[in-house]
Formats: sequence, structure tokens, C-alpha cells
Amino acid sequence: MTPSPKPPKRKISGVLLLDKAVGISSNTALQQVRRLYRAEKAGHTGVLDPLAGGLLPVCFGEAAKFAQYLLDADKAYTAALQLGTATATGDAEGEVVASGRADVSAAEFQAACTALTGAIRQVPPMFSALKHEGRPLYEYARKGIVIERKPRDIVIRRIDIREFAPPHAVINVSCSKGTYIRTLSEDIAKHIGTYAHLTALRRTASAGFSVDDAHTYDQLSALTEAERDALLLPCDAMLAHLPRLNADADTVRRLACGQSAALPPDFATSFPDIFKQPESLSERPLRIYAPDGRFAGLAHCVSGSLKALRMMSAAQEM
Repeated sequence: MTPSPKPPKRKISGVLLLDKAVGISSNTALQQVRRLYRAEKAGHTGVLDPLAGGLLPVCFGEAAKFAQYLLDADKAYTAALQLGTATATGDAEGEVVASGRADVSAAEFQAACTALTGAIRQVPPMFSALKHEGRPLYEYARKGIVIERKPRDIVIRRIDIREFAPPHAVINVSCSKGTYIRTLSEDIAKHIGTYAHLTALRRTASAGFSVDDAHTYDQLSALTEAERDALLLPCDAMLAHLPRLNADADTVRRLACGQSAALPPDFATSFPDIFKQPESLSERPLRIYAPDGRFAGLAHCVSGSLKALRMMSAAQEM
């Protein structure tokens, strides 16, 4: 019997808010929805460990060009901790390697959370996907090899205690990019003089997106292709925090061809409260829109002119 041919892949673009299931890797979740959408190109924006579930924005097609702005965004998590024991991996998947007291008081726990709120330095865990000489750290960790890691500057915006019944606790964390919640839970316990590890982790928000608006793979599977497509957010949905510049057709075409473009005559008056001088824009991308309102890409100001950062492929036709 001749096998049925694979359905053709599609050139679709947009952002899918996926609610990743616990027990699978972020890449497995990505490939599942990529096949479901028959997308030619797809990428996720921030790895979630198999133990963790929750919000995993997936960028299809042209949206992948702007994925960095989601990777760099603040995140929020709900984390469940078990006090009194440390594991090799910092979560429930690892073997117990140390034990301490679990009779932590609410006041002690609150004080530790308060002490770790704000700008802090955090040493990434060995069981992480960070690379050393081209290999992820977890590969070394599985062989018992410890690699020295430099502390990283992160910001813990807030820690709210959701449940506290020792040895168990649940916290809501809002934090900057690069934060390891496993390490944060260990540091909270260390501040008290004991140990802890994660028993569950769920990402609840990223770059202003909420897991409440995300969809599970099973939910997506039950929909028609048209219904699934209707759930995709536009490519510029992840860029709403950046200033918008409505450009003329010639400016859009020049930027799309890699050429510099003149600043519009009303540039200074369009952004009086944000930009004092055009030079200040060199590090601040602008969302560029064509006369018909379509998103064209990102540009920034260099030496008094606009230069493209990332442009939509269709920008040359706008």
C-alpha cells in the first residue's frame, strides 16, 4: 500500500501563544505545533525545562526575525518548592544530595524572599542549557564535571508568597531575562540556612503575554486549520512596547533594500517626550509602518538617518 504523501508545508507568519505541557522539552513542543500548522519555519522564545509548563510563545515565518525581543523580555512564573532537601538538578528529577531543616517560619521565608528582591547576582546552575566550549552545561553535569560559572546580573521584580505550609511553599515570581527559578529557590533556602528544590514550575507571563491567552496542543489539535490560523497574533504583537513611526512608501522601500532613509520632517515633534536628540535612538528600535498601515519592520536612527534593523520580506512591495 502506497503511503499517503505528506501535506505540503506553508509559508505562514505570526505568533502562537502555546501552553506547553509538562514532561516534554521545548523543542518537542515546538515541533509538534510546527507539524500541526505545517509551517516552513518556526522557533520558540525561551526554553522551558521538561519539568516546567506554561507560556511558550512560538514564532512562525517572518515573526522569527523579531523573536529576540521576546527572549529579552521580563517573565513571570509560579513555582512550587520543597524546603529541607536539595537535589543534584535543583528540581524533583534529581537525586537528593543534602538535607536540612524544613520547619521554616513564615517570617523567615518572607524575609528571604524580600532579601532576594531587586537587582541581584545569580550563578547559573550546572543543569542548564548554557554552553561551555560548544556543549550545554547539563552534559558536563551528567558526567559529574563541574564547570566554573560566572555570576550574572538579574532583577527579581517581585516575589509573592502564594502558599506556605512547610515543607511546601508556592511563590509567584516576576523577573528579568536570564533568571533561573531553580537557583532562586535554592538561594531563598540558603538565606534561611537550609535547602530547597523545585517540585513544579509554570511560566505565567512573558513580554506582556499571559498564559491565560495560550492554547494547549490538545486544544489546537481539535480545531480546523482555519480556526488555528485565526489564533496567530501578528508579527508585531511582541513589539508593542517600541515606538511606532508611520513612514512614507519611499522610506519603507529604501529600508527594505538596506539603504538609509531620511527622518520624516515631523520626527522631532512626533516624539517630544521620548527622544530629545535623534542620536539617542541608536539603541532604541522603531516600529516602521507603511502608508497602508502594514508593519514593515524595525529601524533605528544613526547619524540623523534611519537604518534598517529587521525588515519584513514583503516590505519591498509595500
